[in-house]
Amino acid sequence: MQAYANRLISRKKSIAFVPTMGFLHEGHLSLMREGRKRGDVLVVSIFVNPTQFGEGEDFDSYPKDLERDLELARKENVDVVFTPDKVSLYENGFQTYVNLEKLPKHLCGISRPIFFQGVATVVTKLFNIVKPSVAIFGQKDYQQLAVIKRMVRDLNFDIEIVGAPTVREPDGLAMSSRNNYLKPEERLAALSLFESLSKAQNLCAEGVLDSDRIINEVKKLIHSHKDSKIDYISICDPDTLEDIKTIESPVVMALAVKVGKTRLIDNMIINY
Repeated sequence: MQAYANRLISRKKSIAFVPTMGFLHEGHLSLMREGRKRGDVLVVSIFVNPTQFGEGEDFDSYPKDLERDLELARKENVDVVFTPDKVSLYENGFQTYVNLEKLPKHLCGISRPIFFQGVATVVTKLFNIVKPSVAIFGQKDYQQLAVIKRMVRDLNFDIEIVGAPTVREPDGLAMSSRNNYLKPEERLAALSLFESLSKAQNLCAEGVLDSDRIINEVKKLIHSHKDSKIDYISICDPDTLEDIKTIESPVVMALAVKVGKTRLIDNMIINY
């Protein structure tokens, strides 16, 4: 992959890159379509990254279907699908990790303390291998996008990072490979995430600007579903992810909720 990227660059070809963990869905495909517009050659990686999973998380059971993924990539006119294995990225004795000081200490980073170290490390490695001029990530993983943007800025990567809008199911549920885990009866509870974000936006539009009041209303909605357990709900600054007490400018509302055994995340920009 690295040698191929070098040949492309020597021929003045630009590379657009979409990193994924596979089990592709429409959200991933929308990133590929964006990438297709932004580079001469479109590269998609498929790698379930072990270093971002904590003990007891779903690394071993994470859904996989490589043949289906490759067929979907072909239909989107992807030029290269890069599928490294664990040994090729994390050889014996591997000991170098990328850490950010502040952004990972909010939202998902509180309950998943090694997650963003793993994300930042594997994305750095993939950037060094694929050598893109532009990389596309989904806004559904808002904190991940913020971490990668900050990392690229801090480490002077010559790569444009593009955040693409969240793609949703017809009922509003944000597309995620983990939706595959949901039992039919849990689907209704899962919809409470998007309903909560919409409720928050409506409350803000009606003049409710106190974050605690909005969060309390959202908690009531989510707790009305017995299968749901809240990890966090936050109204925060779009750049620093610091909590905002009073809404006076656009903010991000982000939440993580466990529905049955499935942990789901979602977010929305709440406009003041």
